This record gives sequence, structure tokens and C-alpha cells, in this order.
Amino acid sequence: MNPADDLRSHLATFAELGEVQRVDRSVATDLEVGAIIRRCGETGAPSPLFTSLDRGKPGFRILGAPASTSNHSHHRLARIALALGLPPAAGGLEIVEALAAARQRAPIPPRLVEYGQCKQNILLGEDVDLEIFPTPRIHDGDGGRYFNTWGALIVQDPDGNWTNWTISRLMIHDHRTLVGPLAPTQHIGQIFELWRQRGEPMPFAVAQGGHPAIPFACAMPIPREVDEVAFLGAYLGAPLDVVTCETNGLQVPANAEIVVEGHVDPSHTGPEGPMGEYSGYIATHTWQAPLFHVDAITYRDDAILPVVAAGEPADETHTASGTVYAAEALHQLRTAGLPVTTCWLPYEAATSWFVATVPVRWREEFAGTSTELVSRIATTYFHSKPGVELAVVIVTYDDVDPTDISALVWAMATRTHPHDGAIYFPDEPITPLPPSWSSADRAALRGTKVAYNCLYGDEYPDPADLPRRSSFAYCYPNSLQRDVLRNWESYGFSS
Repeated sequence: MNPADDLRSHLATFAELGEVQRVDRSVATDLEVGAIIRRCGETGAPSPLFTSLDRGKPGFRILGAPASTSNHSHHRLARIALALGLPPAAGGLEIVEALAAARQRAPIPPRLVEYGQCKQNILLGEDVDLEIFPTPRIHDGDGGRYFNTWGALIVQDPDGNWTNWTISRLMIHDHRTLVGPLAPTQHIGQIFELWRQRGEPMPFAVAQGGHPAIPFACAMPIPREVDEVAFLGAYLGAPLDVVTCETNGLQVPANAEIVVEGHVDPSHTGPEGPMGEYSGYIATHTWQAPLFHVDAITYRDDAILPVVAAGEPADETHTASGTVYAAEALHQLRTAGLPVTTCWLPYEAATSWFVATVPVRWREEFAGTSTELVSRIATTYFHSKPGVELAVVIVTYDDVDPTDISALVWAMATRTHPHDGAIYFPDEPITPLPPSWSSADRAALRGTKVAYNCLYGDEYPDPADLPRRSSFAYCYPNSLQRDVLRNWESYGFSS
């Protein structure tokens, strides 16, 4: 299949695999859309493409579950792989390796073009109206209708040297205003602070759709002052085509479905939240967040609004962030000279666990005990940008596929000493969203994290003495395995 370069060609490849389902009957944007998307994500059903909605200007569509997992076992991660230009059968570790490899390449800045399809319709001045969109209320308990759950929120520092593309939730405040968080721990919040110190409003743009790899670049936890769009260029091997906004000079994907642009005044705030979040719970509070004043709207004919219904795993808040966090961690651990073969954040754990695997002969590359190795891996990860958000590190041998949750649980249960296998890291920075943190932890934004040593401690310094696995793949000669698989149907079993 040819790699897609916009959301529509991406959907065409979905259709070839049976991974998109048109929903032509009229659907309510108040909760019904969200319920259908949640059901699709939880069952691995195709991505729903809603064509008849009870809110917004006729012709607008909604695409749900754009990067959820599939119930087709032979291409479970097809929606993610295809977005990143990989074969639909690519597995999690293959995807992580491709992303990590791009971090070694020189960034490729975007290419400015004169015109993009996102300019087919332009609304300025009094014509600006967010109510033209079929913006849904996604969860019962959300504080409002969320316009942005998968689009790129784009800002730039006052000097024009650092452009940040990220995914950040934005709720409808009124027909010309959005409201959403600009956390100081995130790069977008740090850029907002630079504008606040100047006493000037911060220009912003929200781009929905465009190249399907954009959300993964937005979620990539790359270092401060490295542009996500330039990383995307390095990954794609070519610059992303962009056009200039109508009112504020920011650049947005030329083939985006929808672009909303405007400014954030540091002195203007409004109530935002609650919202269902990646940890699998509805937040319990409303708070005052910055207001995003909309100055212009541009969009394609019959534009598509992608929508993510975040919640219990797995959905895009896990498949996107978990995959790219693992890739960045793999890059950083390798750069630190640690003998790590791969990394993964299990979707089933709401990306709250980080797993690193090491070779059986890791002692040939690291002079120290297994506790020292696990501590080095955990410290390097916890002190990285993605590591702030996670509290659990697991290190095991690379005979375990960390994308196989049953194999990972087995390794933790049988290879970790109940006392000595846990290494604690007190007073680490945390994100307060998971409800496992105490109220004191959340107030301080600090808590205790843990790493689990699944390397049998140091009981088996010689790899030849490691306990032998008693499974089909490890307990029988390769020739016999091949014979059994070849004769499987003749035994009377289905293939």
C-alpha cells in the first residue's frame, strides 16, 4: 500500500483493510457519537465515519477511533502503522524502532507553499463561528463539548525560534472562544509563559487532519526547542507542506481538514473540564483555564473532524503517546550507552508502565549488578520528558516480548524478588491525573516511583545457568516445532 499524505487517502487504505465503517444514519453529537466511538475502540471495531450529525453545518463529518487497535489479529496495529507509512501488519516494536531511528536523523523543516486545500473555505471577522462544527460532548460527565482531541495545537515562541506542535484538549467556551489547559510542565505552557512575561497575547492555530502521522509527531516527547514538525520531516524523509495562517503568521499543514486560528490573552480565563482522561476515569473538577480567542476559520469542503473518546485502554491516548514515548525512551537509553534492546509502554496499563528489555549477556556491556543496571535505566527514564508522567519501570530479558501483556505479567510474577526486586525513587515529579496518587502527592506534584528488577536479581551471573523456559518455543527442538506446525491440521486441529 502507498503511504498516505492526508487524512482522506489514509481513510482509503483503511477501507481496503475493512478498518473504516461509514455511519450514514443520523447520530446525536451529545454522547451518542462518544458512546459509539468508545464501543468501537473497546471492541476493535472499524473506525466510524459519521456522515449525518444533528449539530453543525451540513457536510461536516466526524471520524472516530482514528488510531485505536483493531480486532484483526494479523494487523492489530494497522491504523497506527499505516499512519506512519509502515506495513499494516507491523508490530509495536517495529513501529518503535522506526520512530527511534528517525531521532538519529537530521531534522527537516517544513516547506512553505502558496496554497493548500485547507483554504477552500475561509471565515473571517463576524463570520467566525465555532458552531458550524459538529463538536461532540464525548463522555457523560464532561464539562462541555470538546473540539480538539486529536488535532495539532501549534504555537511559537515570541522570537520565532521554537515552534511547538502538540495535542491538547480544547473545549467550546462560546461561538468564538475555546478554553483549555496550558500546563507549565509542558512545552506549550513554557512558550505561553514567554508571551505572558512580555504581556502580549500568544498566537495559536489548531489543525485537524492533514498527514496521518502528525498526531504521533505531536505526541513525541522530544527535547525543548526541537520542532515536532521538523522531526516529522526527518521521519518522513521529506518536508511537510505548510501554508501561512490568515491572521497570525503561524504555519499549518496545507492539506489539513480544518484550521482554527487566533490568540490567547494571558489575562483571559474561563471554566474548563471535567473530561474523561487517559487514566480511564472522568476528572472530578472544573478549573479556570486560558481562553483561546478565534480570529479565523478555514476548512476543506466536506471537512472531517477527528475525535478521540479517551478512557479505559486502549484508545489513541495510549496508542499514540505510549508508542512514541517508548521510541523516545529507546533513543535516550541507547544514547546513554545502556544495553537496552527495546522499550514499550503497554497499552493495557494506560501507558502508566514503562518496560525496557536487555540481552541475556548484558554484563558484557554494563559493569555492575542488575540492581545498578535497573536503577540506571529507571533514573534515565524518570528524568526524561516522557518519564515525568509514569511511575513504574519494568526491566526484563529480551526473551520476553513486552507487547505481549500475558508474557510480561508472567515475567514479573516469576522473575522479580518480592522484596529486593523493587527499587524505590522518592520525591519524583509526577502528573496528578492517575487517581492512585494521594491528595498530598497531587498537591505537591511529587511522589514515589518504583522500578522492578525482572532479571532474577544476580542469582544467575552466567547466562547459561538461567532457568529454562518450558514453552512450545523454548522447550522443543526447532525441527520438531516445524513438524508439529506443518502437521497441525492433520492432527485434526483447525489452522
